Amino acid sequence: MAWLVPAVKVILPYLGSIVAAALPVFTTRKSDEAAVAQSQLLQKQITELQSAASQNAVHIKELAEQLQKAAAALEEGALLAESRFRRTTGLSIGALVVSCIALFVLLIVLFGR
Repeated sequence: MAWLVPAVKVILPYLGSIVAAALPVFTTRKSDEAAVAQSQLLQKQITELQSAASQNAVHIKELAEQLQKAAAALEEGALLAESRFRRTTGLSIGALVVSCIALFVLLIVLFGR
């Protein structure tokens, strides 16, 4: 143990340069590890985004199919409503003609006497 004190006194002046020389090695490893971790994180995020994009594409396709079915149902409903409207319009015109004839006959009967 007696040899430790003189050894420390000899090493102490060079300790700063030893640490300065060794520090970049440790820093580089940490930055390399950080770069690898960052790269892995970016790769994971890219994978997650690709997965989300493909899921969104599937959902958009399903929504497009549903929208197409809804549009077809609306068109069918519009055609049905239009045919009912035409039938109702025809019946209304027929009722108007019959009521005009009835009014004309009533006027002839009232003023014809």
